[in-house]
Amino acid sequence: MNTPPVTPVIDIQNLSHAYGRADAVHDFSLTVPAGRCYGLFGRNGAGKTTTMKCLLSLLRPKHGTVRLFGLDPAKHEVAVKRRLAYVPDQVAFYPWMTVRETLDYLASFRTHWNKETERALLDRFRLDPAQKTGGLSKGQRTQVALVGAICPEPELLVLDEPTSGLDPIVRREFIETVIGAYQEGDPGNRTILVSTHLITEFEGLIDEFTIMDAGRAVVHLGADEARAKYQKIRVRFAETPPKLDLPGALQVKSSGRELELVVNGGGPEMMERLRALSPESLTSEALTLEEIFVATLKT
Repeated sequence: MNTPPVTPVIDIQNLSHAYGRADAVHDFSLTVPAGRCYGLFGRNGAGKTTTMKCLLSLLRPKHGTVRLFGLDPAKHEVAVKRRLAYVPDQVAFYPWMTVRETLDYLASFRTHWNKETERALLDRFRLDPAQKTGGLSKGQRTQVALVGAICPEPELLVLDEPTSGLDPIVRREFIETVIGAYQEGDPGNRTILVSTHLITEFEGLIDEFTIMDAGRAVVHLGADEARAKYQKIRVRFAETPPKLDLPGALQVKSSGRELELVVNGGGPEMMERLRALSPESLTSEALTLEEIFVATLKT
């Protein structure tokens, strides 16, 4: 008996969107299965926010299709949005409402709201429930938005620069503790799509990622696969090395008797070629996701 295919939480196929004549996203595809933490990386203007807004039916695609939980978010908006939470890169609330009133307002749209999680997050972020949201800093507004996104315990979290404006201590604690705990609360069923410039701080959570540039997908990889493929090789010779032909190297930096290479695949073969030159030392290590991001967009 054949097992029926599992419907991905996110399915984007050949998405294109333009602002006037300027393409923001072009022929972009992305599939995210349930239970994954998926990173969307790219420079400012790469098309990350536009992709997320098309996914949430805040913008209409020019071409292509988007599906959430197998549904068209434009045709099944309520059914889709009751299963997700979204934190945009720019957060705004009714300024006359207090933090308490704002959270109660957000909770009124939800069939489930974890009050214990709410209390814990308010305490962790040191937010005063009686303070008006109009008097909050950018970072505090982001904190309130994150509380509002986590407490319904949705199946999908869509986060666009979710830690923008947070101080480094709160940012790291939120990523490691809150986001991690959200997924661990229902392993395999809670999914995250996160767009961020702070790739290093999400390093331990990202399962898969896409690097976008100029509205197109440049790289789609699993995090473990990427670390296995992208290697940094350091080699030091007894004397200044001659000019070497090193095909396959994405980057080569030379400093006196030392060379540093970045390779995308073919690391063992490159190591063997360099070892045949009898270097004083030869080492390799996996690149971090941020280093992979930089290396990809520099080539």
